[in-house]
Amino acid sequence: MKNMAWLIGCATMLLASCETTGNGVGTAAPAAVQEIAAPNQDLENVRIDPEDGCYTYRHVGPVETTYLPLRTTEGSPICTRQPEAEAEQPTST
Repeated sequence: MKNMAWLIGCATMLLASCETTGNGVGTAAPAAVQEIAAPNQDLENVRIDPEDGCYTYRHVGPVETTYLPLRTTEGSPICTRQPEAEAEQPTST
């Protein structure tokens, strides 16, 4: 009987740990973002990636569901902040 209780407890913990990307819930994209976003992207389930500040949208594929970068019609990512300079360029004299 104790083994069954441990098994149920461990199974519950294992299933609860499957979500690794936060709460998995996005919100609708702001109107300004919807105006510049390319078609065929889910604008009802969008969130901001905390690492780079860019919008991502939920893509439901045949095998998995994942968040992909939200892009403009020209293919550029839509971000809330400018990318940081990779390295300081030395000035030549």
